[in-house]
Amino acid sequence: MNYERIYQYRFQQVSRGKKKAIWKEISEFFYSKLNRPERILDSAGGMCEFINAVPASEKWVIDISHTVHDFAASDVKIVVGDSLKVELPLNYFDAVFISNFLEHLHSQEEVADFLERTYAVLRPGGKIAIIGPNFKYAFREYFDFADHTVVLSELGVEEHLYGAGFTIQQSYPRFLPLSFRGGLPVHRILVRLYLNLPIVWFLFGKQFLIIAEKPE
Repeated sequence: MNYERIYQYRFQQVSRGKKKAIWKEISEFFYSKLNRPERILDSAGGMCEFINAVPASEKWVIDISHTVHDFAASDVKIVVGDSLKVELPLNYFDAVFISNFLEHLHSQEEVADFLERTYAVLRPGGKIAIIGPNFKYAFREYFDFADHTVVLSELGVEEHLYGAGFTIQQSYPRFLPLSFRGGLPVHRILVRLYLNLPIVWFLFGKQFLIIAEKPE
């Protein structure tokens, strides 16, 4: 699958400025949610909007495409390769961020394997945050994306996390709108208000948000 061309087509009408503004607010929101981690990993960084903006002191990104070098800031450590296979330091990261990635895997077994690998690289007490489309609320549009293969809801992902050894801390079935093709407002103040008003998530959200911890 040619991911570069697929994403080029998908985001052809979405300005980089819009995405950057939205992700700036999202990054700061998760930096706080994850207890202001010093070492953070983005397991499928893509255009690096999150990892570039998050104010951690040590930032890593994994992506399967070499084009990640075109997007990552100079202070981000880049690992090119398959997130199911790359070698990472064990018990190292304070936090791992995963956005719109699990649904790209090829089976529930791969989801379990990926989360077990993620558990291994987090230090005890480290946190994981996962965002992804919730099939319960996005079933009509779920397969409008060529790289969506695994059907997931927040409850299924909770089970996967628990199975991998994590303790679930927060779970929201609705968080963000489904995609940047529409939905979330552009202005940073409005984005910030949205992120800090969970009651509004239930009106527009079609992606889940789950935060879990590796026990001490």
